[in-house]
Amino acid sequence: MANRPTRQDHHQGVSRTEPPTPTRHDAPVPTDAPTDPAPGPHLTRTTTRHCAWCGRRLPDDTKVGRPRRYCAQPCRQRAYERRTAVQRGGLPEDAVILSATELADLQDRLYQLRCAAEDVRTAIDDGATTTELRKLATELTHTAHDLERLR
Repeated sequence: MANRPTRQDHHQGVSRTEPPTPTRHDAPVPTDAPTDPAPGPHLTRTTTRHCAWCGRRLPDDTKVGRPRRYCAQPCRQRAYERRTAVQRGGLPEDAVILSATELADLQDRLYQLRCAAEDVRTAIDDGATTTELRKLATELTHTAHDLERLR
């Protein structure tokens, strides 16, 4: 059997050839090598997942099936209630509804984040040591992490 140009090479004007396709008689004989395929992206989850309602970190599941979206049943219920309220109210699907208390809490946490960032900037201007800057950066990181939780 002769080598033949691939379809992609033909369209690109390249004269590379691909190896011949093995026939039934010259196919490689199986060995004792493991038969499990390498895990693909659908089998392993390396990214951290968060609850779609409260933002808490979801536990790493090793189960088969759809990945979890909510950390607990109450979060699932609140999300359902929001979806139905959005549908009844004629709001777009991506609308975010916050109570006055939730909005005030969000504004407070944004203010804390801004203050933490200003503290870092002031420390840099004052010639703070690396240790002091590291401490302020850690506080800034914690404040930002707390802000990720919307509810």
